Amino acid sequence: MSVNFLINQAKLIQEVIDAHALEIEKLDQEIGDGDHIFNVQRGIKLVIELEPTIKELPISKALNQIAMKVLSGIGGSSGALFGTLFMTMAKGENIDEGVDYKKAIEIFSLGVEAVKQRGKADVGEKTMMDVLIPVANCLQDGIQNNRDINEILTEAVQVAEDGMLSTKDLLATKGRASFLGERAKGHIDPGARSSQLMIKTVCESVIKK
Repeated sequence: MSVNFLINQAKLIQEVIDAHALEIEKLDQEIGDGDHIFNVQRGIKLVIELEPTIKELPISKALNQIAMKVLSGIGGSSGALFGTLFMTMAKGENIDEGVDYKKAIEIFSLGVEAVKQRGKADVGEKTMMDVLIPVANCLQDGIQNNRDINEILTEAVQVAEDGMLSTKDLLATKGRASFLGERAKGHIDPGARSSQLMIKTVCESVIKK
């Protein structure tokens, strides 16, 4: 993983999120504030605009600048949570000496754990953590069992989709959706959907054909 890789992934994610923007907006209008998609799109745009500033930086400093930009530039909970993700990844041990896929999985998993603690959310509460936590666990398990990286990433794509779909029948315990009680059932969480699309985009771009 390099700074160039991060920017390229942001551009790929931007295309996918923009293509699904109306769908995600509708999901959020049904159970949330309706602003999730705009915050996500703004965050991605801010990251891409950092390219001239961060392209020559060590990966740790680049990730930290991304974190600061996301924290200051995005409203709602998305800014705090994604900022926490990148800030924690930036603190990964020895990442400026090189980040292979094993190290990338390690720092991503540390980031997800930090987001879990920051948001005080776990699997089963109808949030993006229903995608991020199972994916992080899947990736770590694959590395620990020395599985082929293509197999790990392919499974992670499926785990992300399963996690996203699982939110449809869950009661929400966080955010505005938590006030809807049983009425939140039958709706996929917008944060889970956007997170699933990001995971799918990154994994599929890395899988060797």
